[in-house]
Formats: sequence, structure tokens, C-alpha cells
Amino acid sequence: MNYSILLSQMLEASLMSLRLFFSTLLFSVPLGLLVAAGRRSRVKLVSWPVRIYILLMRGTPLMLQLLFIFYGLKPLTGIQLDRVFAAQVAFILNYAAYFAEIFRGGIDAVPRGQYEAAKVLGFTRRQTFFRIVLPQVCKMILPPMSNEFINLVKDTSLAQVIGVTELLRVTSDWVSSAVSMVPFAVAAVFYLAMNAVVTRCFAVAEKRLDYYR
Repeated sequence: MNYSILLSQMLEASLMSLRLFFSTLLFSVPLGLLVAAGRRSRVKLVSWPVRIYILLMRGTPLMLQLLFIFYGLKPLTGIQLDRVFAAQVAFILNYAAYFAEIFRGGIDAVPRGQYEAAKVLGFTRRQTFFRIVLPQVCKMILPPMSNEFINLVKDTSLAQVIGVTELLRVTSDWVSSAVSMVPFAVAAVFYLAMNAVVTRCFAVAEKRLDYYR
């Protein structure tokens, strides 16, 4: 087994995993906030479609969603997405649903009295949300968001089901060709390193937001 080639290919594949990770976060976090707002809406024409979307995304396997978006869209719409783009769409839609429920729980946990106090002080609804509510929500949702970020790092391995060359797919190919478990150990180190960075970032964020206790 040529370890230099192994490490080179796994490093390149881990860059694809990171690409899926960051592109998912870039779009799923703000989308999740919008979905949370829709979920809390008192207008049923808004809240019920959002509830159905959340149910579908959380109630079906991510692997099934990947397969449907890549293989199922063409027969239904005639649109054939690129493998990587299809994976990104599936991850974004899936994680936005989870983030939406986390955001909703955080927003609902803010005492109602703070909204009333902000109104008395002359804050607009926009100012109340962004200056008073959102900072507290960010503090409260850090632990569950940390879990989802860590899960996302690991879930990027599911992209191999539609042929995306990410870290686990390269690892599996090496295990098959070299008949050795060493690539699995190396892959584990890569995943642990990525999640160690995620964990450290959230630890720093929690420390910075300690003043909201």
C-alpha cells in the first residue's frame, strides 16, 4: 500500500466533504430561521405547508432524499442535477428542517415579558428580535446546534450513495483494493480532526456568550 498516495487521495476527498459541510451550513442555517418563522406563523396557509415540509425532511432518511433528488427529479421534471449539486440540495433541505425546530424551540424559550419590556421601551418588532431575542436564542441553541454540526460532518459520507467522491468513498475503495483496514483508521482520524475543530469553535462561542446567563 502506497501511503503517500492514500493520504493524498483522502485529503482531496476530505476537501469535498468540507465543501458539502460548508455549503450546507451557508444556506441551511438562514433557511432554517425562515422556516422557523413560518412554523410559528399564525396564518395556516403558511404554517401548515411548513409543518409538512419539516415532517417530510425529518421523517424520511437523508439517504432516501439524496436518491430522490438525484435520480427522481429527472423522470418527474426532466431536470438532471449534477451529483455534487444534488447532494448539496439534499443536505440543505434536510438540515434546514432540523435547524428550524432548534430555532423555534429557542425563540419560544425567551420569556414573553422581554417582548413586552421591549415594546414599552419603544423597540420595533425587528429591533426586538435582532437586539434582544436573537442573541439569547443563539446562546440557548448552541448545544443542539453543535450536535447537528457534528452530525453533518459525519453525514457527508452519505453523498457516496449518488456517486460523490468524498472521504468515505475513497476509503472504501482503498479497503477493497488493498484488503486492509488501515484506510478506515486514517479516515477516522480525518473525521475526528474535523469534529474536533467544530467542537472547539462551539466551546469558544459558548464562552463568548456567557454574559447571557
